[in-house]
Amino acid sequence: MVKGITRQVILVKSPDPRLFEEAIFIVKEEAVNRAGVNAEQVIRQARQAANGYLRGGKRAKGDWMDALLWGVVGAGTASLLWCAGLFLL
Repeated sequence: MVKGITRQVILVKSPDPRLFEEAIFIVKEEAVNRAGVNAEQVIRQARQAANGYLRGGKRAKGDWMDALLWGVVGAGTASLLWCAGLFLL
């Protein structure tokens, strides 16, 4: 059963179809009726939101180097504490 409610939506196609086909944004009624806001601005903001979400999930190229560095620092610290415990006891 479909009720008589209409909403304006924006469909944004995904730049990476392996993850998503499209994003659906439901536009607030106040945004459409607000003075000074046109359809192009609403569409641009929807695209920015969708692109920002996709970029937020991707890792930067240098992240694995940071993980390696912290792994080495952690292993070195644990080794120093272990050696200190052996020689002090």
